[in-house]
Amino acid sequence: MTLFVCLDALVVACACMVAWGVRRLMIEHAWPGLTVDTGVWHWVREPLALFAVPIALLMLYAFGLYKPRRDRGLAAEQWQIVRASLATIVLLIVALWALGTESFGGWTDGRVLDIGGVIFDAGRLQIGVLTLAMPVMLGAERLAFRSALRALRARGWNLRHVAVIGTGRLGRITCRTLDRNVWTGIHVACFISHADVHTGPEECCGRPVKGGLGELERILDEEKPDSVYIALPTARTLVRPELLRRLERYPVDVRLVPDVPLRHSPYGMVVSELDGMPILSLRESPLEGLSGAFKRVIDVVGALAGLMLFTPVMVVTAAAIAFTSEGPVIFRQRRVSLGGEEFNILKFRTMRYAEDENRPATWTVRDDPRVTRLGRLLRRTSIDELPQLFNVLVGDMSLVGPRPERPELIARFRDDWRGYMLRQHVKAGITGWAQVNGLRGDTSLRKRLQFDLFYIRNWSMGFDLKIIWLTMFRGFVHRNAH
Repeated sequence: MTLFVCLDALVVACACMVAWGVRRLMIEHAWPGLTVDTGVWHWVREPLALFAVPIALLMLYAFGLYKPRRDRGLAAEQWQIVRASLATIVLLIVALWALGTESFGGWTDGRVLDIGGVIFDAGRLQIGVLTLAMPVMLGAERLAFRSALRALRARGWNLRHVAVIGTGRLGRITCRTLDRNVWTGIHVACFISHADVHTGPEECCGRPVKGGLGELERILDEEKPDSVYIALPTARTLVRPELLRRLERYPVDVRLVPDVPLRHSPYGMVVSELDGMPILSLRESPLEGLSGAFKRVIDVVGALAGLMLFTPVMVVTAAAIAFTSEGPVIFRQRRVSLGGEEFNILKFRTMRYAEDENRPATWTVRDDPRVTRLGRLLRRTSIDELPQLFNVLVGDMSLVGPRPERPELIARFRDDWRGYMLRQHVKAGITGWAQVNGLRGDTSLRKRLQFDLFYIRNWSMGFDLKIIWLTMFRGFVHRNAH
């Protein structure tokens, strides 16, 4: 931790010097340096490092970046660095406002920089550059350091030896998972059986089984592990409170592995606390809060842009449907979206009669005789789905998400396909990860479900934008669209 603090302080100070250097070069047209006019004190205080470094270290600590977590993912750490850096900038601005810019020197000469019509004075330019430089430089420093540590641990250096309590399925999964992720430097040294007296095999996953729970104290005294992973099967959960009490007598880290199959948790499990009560969140929509608001903004902007772009196509299509067959141009069909709510999906009519489109739910098939010649073209090019932009605009659907199904099909699949209902934790979409990978029409339901759950598990705004981009090349015309 001490090394991290020193490295972080040095990097934040360097980021401050970079921001000051850019300000001096762009505003004052001079490199930073000691002059008769500035003096040593101005040269020390103008970069803001005296204020930014302690604030940054405090924020990094507050965001948990000094906790020794070998199993922390790189992406999660980078995101915490961005949050801590932004919090640092906010507090630094507050400090500047409270103390006055005169306390820092060099910001009152009135010179400004015009970039594309946007005016930056010295202070705004320096703070702006620091806002970009700090997370980038801290992220690069942590990434390089973590990568070096992982390389050393993968070669057997800087290891932490652990004991796994539980020799059942969950214990073996724990051992194999740790073995696969050698970058953590966590080495399973031995097992302790979840039975009071161990009478089974002497080895588990190639590690010795030192005994049962009845010999816990002796084993810990002899092996002296750095950490203990509790991986008890469900049948032995009643012994967990007593086991935790016994472990309190030893200076070891304790990790609890819940017996929850990952297939029941499509999103990353989140541990929270309410008034001292630990809560393990297995299922919750990834679009709660600010993430959902951002996605909604993208949906509205994208739907409006799509309507402006495709209005001529939609007008021509509507006229062609009206002239070539009897019946309404647009048909409505009941579908299910977020939280099981039903809505009327809008599509251009592609069959001879709208009633045909609302027959008992079945999979679409190739060369359906009810489909008109124009309807076949609309389906192959996905033009029949353009009216769904209005569904997106009013909030029934999203641009990206699992395709909405009819209520009858959902009632049929919910019991036959484990995890199928998890698709309703997000809004249904016009396009999705399954669609851009060709899983549409009469294709494997199992594969579609796998791709939909992968999307939900790994959802991000960047993933949505990637799918929208791929839709432009793969989403309109496809051999499985019929």
